[in-house]
Amino acid sequence: MATPIRAPSLPFALAGFSSAVAVVAVIGASFGGGAKETYAALRLPEWAPPSWVFGPAWTTVYVLMALSGWYYWRAGGRASGVGVYGLGLALNAVWVPLFFGADMAFVAFLDILALDLVVLATIWLFHRRSKTAALLQLPYLLWIVYTSALNLAVVVLN
Repeated sequence: MATPIRAPSLPFALAGFSSAVAVVAVIGASFGGGAKETYAALRLPEWAPPSWVFGPAWTTVYVLMALSGWYYWRAGGRASGVGVYGLGLALNAVWVPLFFGADMAFVAFLDILALDLVVLATIWLFHRRSKTAALLQLPYLLWIVYTSALNLAVVVLN
C-alpha cells in the first residue's frame, strides 16, 4: 500500500509561496540595476508615476501574491491552480529582464499582456476554492494592467 503524500505544514507552505515570489523579486532586482536611470531617460506619459513608486508597489503586491497562493493551497487548492499561479510567476520574472535588461519594450509588452490573462485565470481558479485567495490577487491585477498601459505608452512614445 502506497504511503499518502503529506502536505507541508502551514508555516512551511507559506514559506514556500513566499520563497517562490521572492525568487521573482530577486530576478527583477538583478536585471533592474539601471532601471531608475533608464526609466528617467524614457519619454513617458503624463500619468506615469515617479520611479520611487515602483519599489513599494511591487513589495506590497508580492506580499499579497504570496499570501494569495498560501490561502489557495490552504483551502485545498488543486495543482492546476498552482500551475497557473506558477506560470504567472514565470511571466512576471521575465518582464524586467526583457524591458530593462534586453531593452525589448515591445516583447515585454507582449509578456505582460500574457501575464494579465494568466492573473485573470488565477483569480478565477482561486475563487473556486478561496474567495480570500482571489481577492488578494486583485491589487496585483490592477497594478499589472496599469503597468501594461505604461509599457504600451513607452513603446508608442519611444
